[in-house]
Amino acid sequence: MDADVESSLRAERRSKNDKKLLRKQTKSSHTLLKHEGISTTSKPTQSLVVANGGLGNGVSREEVSALLQQMGEVETLLMPPHKPYAFVTYGSEESSRKAHAHLNGQKVQCGDNSVTLYLSYVESVPCEQQAGVTLPAGLALVEDFVSPEEEDRLLAAIDWSSTNGDVTAQKALKHRRVQHYGFEFRYDNNNVDKDKPLSAGLPAECLPVLERCLDKGHIKSMPDQLTVNQYECGQGIAPHVDTHSAFEDTILSLSLGAKTVMEFRHPDGGVVQVCLPARSLLVMQGESRHLWTHGITPRKSDTVPACDPQCTAHTTCDLGALKQLTLSRRATRTSFTFRKIRHGPCRCAFPSACDSQGAPSATPPPSLPQCGGDAARLEAEYVHRVYDAIASHFSSTRHSPWPRVCHFLSSLPPGSVLADVGCGNGKYLAANPEVFSVGCDRSSSLLQICADRGFQAFVSDALNVPLRTASCDACISIAVIHHFSTPERRLAAAKELLRLLKPGGRALIYVWALEQEHQQQKSKYLKDRNLPEERDSTNRQDGAHQRPAGDDKLSVHTNRTAFSSQDLLVPWHLKEKSPKGSKDSSPNSPASRKCPSVTPRGIANSPAPVFHRYYHVFQQGELERLCAQLQGVRVLSGYHDQGNWCLILEKSLGDPVKSAGGHNS
Repeated sequence: MDADVESSLRAERRSKNDKKLLRKQTKSSHTLLKHEGISTTSKPTQSLVVANGGLGNGVSREEVSALLQQMGEVETLLMPPHKPYAFVTYGSEESSRKAHAHLNGQKVQCGDNSVTLYLSYVESVPCEQQAGVTLPAGLALVEDFVSPEEEDRLLAAIDWSSTNGDVTAQKALKHRRVQHYGFEFRYDNNNVDKDKPLSAGLPAECLPVLERCLDKGHIKSMPDQLTVNQYECGQGIAPHVDTHSAFEDTILSLSLGAKTVMEFRHPDGGVVQVCLPARSLLVMQGESRHLWTHGITPRKSDTVPACDPQCTAHTTCDLGALKQLTLSRRATRTSFTFRKIRHGPCRCAFPSACDSQGAPSATPPPSLPQCGGDAARLEAEYVHRVYDAIASHFSSTRHSPWPRVCHFLSSLPPGSVLADVGCGNGKYLAANPEVFSVGCDRSSSLLQICADRGFQAFVSDALNVPLRTASCDACISIAVIHHFSTPERRLAAAKELLRLLKPGGRALIYVWALEQEHQQQKSKYLKDRNLPEERDSTNRQDGAHQRPAGDDKLSVHTNRTAFSSQDLLVPWHLKEKSPKGSKDSSPNSPASRKCPSVTPRGIANSPAPVFHRYYHVFQQGELERLCAQLQGVRVLSGYHDQGNWCLILEKSLGDPVKSAGGHNS
């Protein structure tokens, strides 16, 4: 090939790559402005925003810092927690220009993932502050409480190969494995059988550690119960309060093998994250033990201080306020939790959370249904009765139609017939006044709200809608199908929507997503963590989410957090005072539990009813697989919208679909 031609081709390829890079860089700048409010500038400055180079992308401080320092002296590197970007300020504008020129489009390998960095100049970097946050009262963290040699001896003392359950009560739970010593903690009733001690006491290797705890004043008497939990990378434990009536005040938790982050949550919504280094001892007493829930979020890595600060007995570092943060890849962690059996009722200062003083104990939740009859009974108790009881309060929180649902409705031709199956309070029935809209719902209380607003709606089950086959131009099912408790019933609900449609008609389906964070964006559900009407202050006990293998009990979800399982109960906290004439009075249904409201100081006020709604949250692709079982339908589009998986379906021009309930005339 002629040298001039070859040179021209290389220049053309470079030009195409440069244009492609510029497009992606511009797109990343627009994304940062839209979702984060970060304004970039074309004028070179000493500071850059590094898109895709943040802790939220799985990029550690060490990885991105090593790359940035190749371009010149780095004055500051700010990595906000859980964000997919970082800010770097160089010592000179020349270094910043060099980074901008050479690192744009650079790929970085972070564990199993590869990310591409896009850098843009910024006029200013957010204020970097380091602040402290007070630990829950009664909580203390002591680092390096055991030596590396003691750590090895303790880990070696646990025989995970043992099959004699009468000695150590070994269990293989869904998210960890566990052994009990002294007494078995029973996950079926969240308590211990105090009259049946295990034949093996606490391992002898633990005695020097416990004697040191006595000498240091961390405990007043020797524990007689030990729970050993082993967590593999990515595993965790749901938020819980150790049962008051089962154990005395002080609980010791020794972390071995690897560090993790434990989250403490107060019933008033306060959250404190505490980094637990390997070989550290956590002491829980008083309020921290009796009132605050504690748990470990299942994930592969944690955001931690880049250099572990020395923690005192009363303060720790607020991970949201630190500028020196990095990622800590999780490894196998083993915790030794020491407790002393309580032989009398608890008389703590927190009756709102105390099962000895009238607060509800952790009643085992219902099981997943094994047949259609079980499913109908579960849904009657944990869906239909709940929505009838909370209708007024629920409606007051559901007043804003979702834009993408409204876009679907506004696209319908004038004169179209629309069926809103599971219409709730009817907020979509008036979204397009040029179509004839009719709604149906199982909740007569919600339908009364529809009637008061002048909407056309009737009581009906979504599996058996009393409308003629092929009578509707469009159907919507917004947040309905996820309330059906078996795959067969979820499929039947989708089939019923299709039956109602005319050939060529369209249906829009929304279901709650397991993935509440999608494409590096958290849903509003996760962002609004402290909304009072759905704050979860139930007194869940140890192991409430973690079910033994083969156990099909439903887990109780912690509101405003990521989902740990697909089939779960989601709490709804009813307002104490209902609007005059509403039907959300104190419940008598088994689906509700009355939990006293709690002030920040832990003083009980009047009971506030707490209801639990059944949900099956859908994994990515699950809704498509469900609808693929339908005949005579094609998927027009699918998307993720604020923590929901959504599909738009179109009925083909073939034979009408028969109903699951028989309305075919």
